[in-house]
Amino acid sequence: MNDLKVRDITKLALIAALYVAITIAPGISAFSYGQIQFRVSEILMLLPFFDHKYSWSLIIGCFISNLFSAQLGMYDIVLGTLATAIACLIITQIPKKNSLLWTVPVICAVVNGIIVGAELHFVLKLPFWLNLITVGFGELVVVAIGAVIFYFLMKNQNFRKLIN
Repeated sequence: MNDLKVRDITKLALIAALYVAITIAPGISAFSYGQIQFRVSEILMLLPFFDHKYSWSLIIGCFISNLFSAQLGMYDIVLGTLATAIACLIITQIPKKNSLLWTVPVICAVVNGIIVGAELHFVLKLPFWLNLITVGFGELVVVAIGAVIFYFLMKNQNFRKLIN
């Protein structure tokens, strides 16, 4: 992170703020937490595929968003953020071929399904396997929709220049 310029830091801060704003937005926030999640902000999890520095935006954005997790509190702040960090780490290791963009939704679904599923099981006493499926499925759907959007957006030279 030592080679970041003011422009890069600004872009990273905006992405983190966008993650938070989408997660806690009225009408959307009801689907951002709990056993059945469709956290729309998770579409941004595709960004580390293109540039690893976006991982910081997502980790910070997730941390701040999880401060608003009423049911899970500190557990979500720690474990939910850890899930994002692990998913980002794995995503940054994928070779940057457009055909591999489709692995990102699977990675996000598996990591969040396991970690957040376990969190819901231990904190709220909800069935682990059901949590894994519902959280994982929600994550898969949201990030897969994002992958389709990003696939087409990456064909636009201006968008590609903006995120790279």
